This record gives sequence, structure tokens and C-alpha cells, in this order.
Amino acid sequence: MHAFPLDQLRTFAAVIDAGSLTAGAPRVFLSQSAVSEQLRKLEEQAGQSLLLRSKAGVAPTAAGERLLGHARQLLALSEAAWRDLHGVALQGTLRLGVTDYFRPADLAGLLARVEAQYPQVRLQVTVQKSGLVEAGYAGGEFDVGLTMALPAARTTAGAARARPAANAAAAKASLLRQEALHWMAAPGVTRVRGEPLRLLALPDSCSLHQFTVSLLERRRVPYRIALLASGVAGLQSALAAGLGVACLNASALCPGVRVLPAPHGLPALPQAGFYLLPPRAGESDFVREARGVLAAGFG
Repeated sequence: MHAFPLDQLRTFAAVIDAGSLTAGAPRVFLSQSAVSEQLRKLEEQAGQSLLLRSKAGVAPTAAGERLLGHARQLLALSEAAWRDLHGVALQGTLRLGVTDYFRPADLAGLLARVEAQYPQVRLQVTVQKSGLVEAGYAGGEFDVGLTMALPAARTTAGAARARPAANAAAAKASLLRQEALHWMAAPGVTRVRGEPLRLLALPDSCSLHQFTVSLLERRRVPYRIALLASGVAGLQSALAAGLGVACLNASALCPGVRVLPAPHGLPALPQAGFYLLPPRAGESDFVREARGVLAAGFG
């Protein structure tokens, strides 16, 4: 049987959250040398490097990002098991900001399950664009922020003014989930070669709008904005009505909409990442534990 020890995973998460071995050691009540030894053993078990080390501190490698997501879920489940057996309830009010691209069909059910499992946790949920979630979290409006980040792309003049640091917040955040991006449309809607693509999107303050437009312009694909929706639900309705084509993440696929079949002549698309924004200094024990619960339930 292969397994990662929970104490090593806890140390790994603490070091990444703190940004260095020195800052992470007090969080797990260990000396720096003990932390270093635990991380060495963890990397040995993983069979690959998990941390990028520099004078500025540490950051997870791609493999480290994947393991961190698993680690947070396992630690949250361990915490939940302890609370259950000791009769200690998780209680308090949690202000949660969520990007509206995150699992649109499943989000309500996920929230309901969290409330059913932790009846003394009062959720105050705001669903909006990633940029607004990041700004609200930075301004203290949310205790936990869940945002979407996309691969870096050169911005157009229109997009440059919208989110100059679109992925800055996610750079230090915890990867929760990855999803493929797809070109989507209603059945029967195809791209007519020689005619501009009828593009459906959210307003240009949306990072996915910026990414899509930049990609089409770099690949010299003619397009016109046929509709701007205020949210993902409106975008799904417009797609199902056959008004055009949109770039959306896989979990946003809905009834009446399909992935545009090849050959469609549109650029290949990468994956989007969904992240829990990094803990703030002085975060309470309740918020820290609730963050773990969300990582386990949403991932």
C-alpha cells in the first residue's frame, strides 16, 4: 500500500502557505531542520521535485501543485474525522466569493452539502467574475475566494485596461481543480468559413473574454461580438438559443449546448485552473478549517 504521511503533507502545505521553510516551521511546531527532512522524505516518496527553492523562498512545482490539492483535501478530511469523533462542531459565518465559471450546474449542490455536513457554519456566498472576487478578497470583503486563472496571453488594447494583473492573485494560490476549455455552440450551429465567427462572451472585464479575443486576434480568426451576457447563465442561454459560439470551461457545458466538433478551424484551447486564494496574515482558525472543508468538498 502506498500513502503519504499526513504529518509530511501538513508540513508541505504549511511551507507553501508561509512562502519559506523558515516561516513554515513555527506553523507545524518543528525546527527548520526537521521541516527540511520531512520535505526531503516527501519528495523521495513522490519520486520528483515538489518545491522550487530560491533566495526569495519556495514555490510549488507543477507536481507540487497537484500534490498540494490532494494534501488539502486529506488534511480537511482528517480534521473533520477528529471533530466528528470528539463532538466538536465547526461553527461561524464564512463569507465566500466564487467565480461564476466554477461548476455552474453543481455549485448550489456543493454548497448545500457543506451546509448539511456543517449545520453550524453560515455561508454568505457571492458569485461574480474572477477579477471582482480577487478585488473583494484583497479588500477584506470575503474570508475565502475561489477564482479562475488562464494561461498568460498577450492582451489586446481593450483588454489591457481591464485586469492588468489577471493572474497575479492566483500565482500564489492553491490549485483546486483544472478543466479543459472548449468551443461550444448549440447543435446544428457551425462555423461558416469565410464569415466572421459570431462570438458570445461576458463583458471585456472578464478574463476569459480577454483570453478568447486575444487568441482569435493572434491567430487572425475573423470574429464579431454577437452578444455580451452579464453572467455565465445568460451566456449558456444564448448558446442554447443558437446565437453563436463561446469559449467555456468543461463544467459550463449545459443542456442544449455541445462542444463544437472538429474540424471547426478554431484555435486549440488549453486548460483553466480554479484556485483558492492564499490565506491572509492573521487568518482565524475557523476560516483556516473552513478553507480546508471547501478544498475537500469542491475539488
